Amino acid sequence: MTRAVNGERLFHDREKEILRKIIWQVADFSGVEVLTYCVLSNHFHVLIRVMGDQVASDAELMRRFRVLYPKPTRYQVELAEVMESQLCAGGVEADAIRRKLLARMSDVSEFMKAVKQRFSVWYNRSHQRYGTLWAERFKSVLVEGKGNPLQTMAAYIDLNPVRAGLVADPKDYRFCGYAEAVAGVPEAKRGMIHIWNDHGVKRIDSALCAHRMLIFGKHASGAGLTKVTRERALKILDHEDGHLPKTVILRCRVRYFTDGAILGSADFVRGFTGAWQRSQGRKHAPKVSGMRGSNWGDLAVIQGLRRRIFS
Repeated sequence: MTRAVNGERLFHDREKEILRKIIWQVADFSGVEVLTYCVLSNHFHVLIRVMGDQVASDAELMRRFRVLYPKPTRYQVELAEVMESQLCAGGVEADAIRRKLLARMSDVSEFMKAVKQRFSVWYNRSHQRYGTLWAERFKSVLVEGKGNPLQTMAAYIDLNPVRAGLVADPKDYRFCGYAEAVAGVPEAKRGMIHIWNDHGVKRIDSALCAHRMLIFGKHASGAGLTKVTRERALKILDHEDGHLPKTVILRCRVRYFTDGAILGSADFVRGFTGAWQRSQGRKHAPKVSGMRGSNWGDLAVIQGLRRRIFS
């Protein structure tokens, strides 16, 4: 997740549409799979699957490079032709091109850097603006890539426009992965099927049905919960042992999903505490904590989050 500078609401429909396209373009170039995403007026969330180090043919590398420039300038056309010629010739220059392109792939940081840089250039040029557009690098949570952790994170992301009061049902918000999957966009459909494939789901209608049941529970055919319900939910959560159904609590802002560092089963989280401790320069290993406020099933996080969790 990453937010615009000062939290300013800079993105309207045109900006959201451009950012949506850039997310898909860079994902294709990077070789990562967008499982779902949501673009709002001052920030965006994206849930991606990284497949690790990749091997790609020279033809595939050039196809991905060209994906980044759907309307190439003359310079970009000529650059692609030179690169292609050097790859065909082989040798040291060809190896350098391969290393340079592959270094930008299969990496969350490189993916986010490319998305934000490309959108910033377009935004500043389109709005006669200069300077930084983003408030921070980005926040990331490592999510266990299957089952309840993956499905719950995806539902939380898709419910962003409901929490923001923009729609009652995320299928009516065009700038999120769930709505694109409902609309039949192939890449979004593949992401939704992957989210639910450990349930034996192979068809998009089954995946959407399962996702909708997680979002709405027994009211899966109806609209979202009201603002009054959310306010009441927050009052319940403010009490020390406040407890709510998952379909209700997901309509609150839950910092576990943005600041929890690692999200998954307790065993999964424990497997990454050492790496996280080293990356943060911490003297002591962090605690693995169960999530509060609902029956989250097997979900745990790497830290308890001392500041307010729900809002």
